Amino acid sequence: MTYQSSHRILRREPRPFPGQPPADLHPLLARLLASRGVSRVEELENGLNHLLPYQQLKGIEAATVLLEQALRECWRLLIVGDFDADGATSTAVAVRALRLLGAAEVDFLVPNRFEYGYGLTPEIVTVAAQSGPDLIITVDNGIASVDGVAAAHERGIRVLVTDHHLAPAELPAAEAIVNPNQPGDPFPSKHLAGVGVIFYTLLALRARLREAGWFTEQGIAEPNLAELLDLVALGTVADVVVLDHNNRILVAQGIARLRAGRGCAGINALCTVAKRDPARLRATDLGFAIGPRLNAAGRMDDMSLGIRCLLSEDPKEAMRLAIELDSLNQERRHVEGEMREEALAELQRLHLDGALPYGLCLYNPDWHQGVIGILASRVKERVHRPVIVFTDMGEGVIKGSARSVPGVHIRDALDAVASRHPGLLHKFGGHAMAAGMILALDGLETFRQAFDAEVRRHLSEEDLQGILLSDGELDPHTADMQLADTLRHALPWGQGFP
Repeated sequence: MTYQSSHRILRREPRPFPGQPPADLHPLLARLLASRGVSRVEELENGLNHLLPYQQLKGIEAATVLLEQALRECWRLLIVGDFDADGATSTAVAVRALRLLGAAEVDFLVPNRFEYGYGLTPEIVTVAAQSGPDLIITVDNGIASVDGVAAAHERGIRVLVTDHHLAPAELPAAEAIVNPNQPGDPFPSKHLAGVGVIFYTLLALRARLREAGWFTEQGIAEPNLAELLDLVALGTVADVVVLDHNNRILVAQGIARLRAGRGCAGINALCTVAKRDPARLRATDLGFAIGPRLNAAGRMDDMSLGIRCLLSEDPKEAMRLAIELDSLNQERRHVEGEMREEALAELQRLHLDGALPYGLCLYNPDWHQGVIGILASRVKERVHRPVIVFTDMGEGVIKGSARSVPGVHIRDALDAVASRHPGLLHKFGGHAMAAGMILALDGLETFRQAFDAEVRRHLSEEDLQGILLSDGELDPHTADMQLADTLRHALPWGQGFP
């Protein structure tokens, strides 16, 4: 017997399309777009000229000054990424672009999830220092790495932080920080993935180098950074960030490159092992077929494998690495299946003992660290409330991965718990919908109660039902393959834009 829950079906509020819709826009598609918040005809445009300008990012000037100096003085550059698909694509974009822009020496380092944990920690700085970098560039992490940046400075290593996670009260003393979610940043879109942030940073650097005559001086061709948009699209979709207009442009452009046969060898190889035709690729394929195979490296082994696949210029090598990633993904699915059955049995026990907590915490010392985030997502989809899944890290410390629902900003909820119970959480960070944390095992019960109490401050009993949003009935006379194809390929659908 498995735990089941109910759903409410809510009809989307019909809205008129803003202004006069284009003549070639299907009336049904116009209605769907309006109901999803499209407020200007310009939001239907997916050309790169409609991207928000990089000049609006706080810290972009300091970042490009630093990077120009790095290129001119031939600094050794080290990219420190994260161990998920966003981190992997961010790392690949940074390495590829900096080499194209004329950097003399660029390498990457990704902390192993099981040895070092997330981000630029003092421990990973010690590892990084062995290669003697002059500048560390973080991608998809670093905004909370106060101690890590300090450790780098103690070793004479400069740090540029590029990140998209929410900023803590204290920012690291890096030479420059680019993050649309840092305090005082005017960039209109707060939904860039980490790969989007580093892509924007490199666009700004290219413009600076062009104005300074760098490409002429060096005798190198000015690179077309749009060649990297397949990576940007993959990381953006896989990180499940909101597909606002700016992100839809990045994703649409990347998918267009893949469909035209201009994707990198690594993504093409991943398409092959996932049995997806690049010529018919869409955003859901990136999210549910390509992304999980890339993520499997960081979950089950070492994300360096995935990054090497994305950086490979040799189709045969890329295919060999993609086959390894596919094998790791199969292992991940097997482990996840076993964990899910155990979690559902625990849910059933909790349900029989009484009402489920509003904020649900599950713990099993044997669960795989790399898979607890997926398990939290699966359980959240079933019980429609914030879920945190914990497992052992050893030495009396446990690690948790959280997933939330609308109405509870999970990172802020953890911050509230930490404020009321100083010292309970050793470390935490994340987004509105996902977060991670570390605490002592003997503090778990205190945390359970505090977390449930915090969630109850934000959710009512009615909020704990799942919601299915409906656009209403479809006119049978319009239900044909032409309409299905129109909806499928009209523009990228995804998180925040279903």
